[in-house]
Amino acid sequence: MGGNGKVFTLADVSAHNSPKDCWLVVEGRVYDVTKFLEDHPGGDDVLLSATGKDATDDFEDVGHSSTARALMDEFYVGDIDTATIPTSVKYTPPKQPHYNQDKTPEFIIKLLQFLVPLIILAVAVGVRFYTKSPSA
Repeated sequence: MGGNGKVFTLADVSAHNSPKDCWLVVEGRVYDVTKFLEDHPGGDDVLLSATGKDATDDFEDVGHSSTARALMDEFYVGDIDTATIPTSVKYTPPKQPHYNQDKTPEFIIKLLQFLVPLIILAVAVGVRFYTKSPSA
């Protein structure tokens, strides 16, 4: 490993974002992957799109092999100053009033649309049953 304990800021690493000079941050470590761009199985665009940010999630999502992880040691140049990496903000939806479906006028209308035809049907069957003349 050739990092010599150097610590870089995210701004330092972000300056290395071209095909001729490409650095990445993965798991708090900085890697100069410029020489690996042409050999990367996913293509150089994948690596170039991960510059200027903490690429740990991108790296983990792909599911790299232990061989790929061991290969990274050859490109190690130092560590990242974690204070310079912006914290990701978890999305919280806006607060909305609780919607109680049972208390709305729409619920009552829907209930009546279901019950009224059943009541009419029951009355019709009842009238038919009680007014039917007995068969002799």
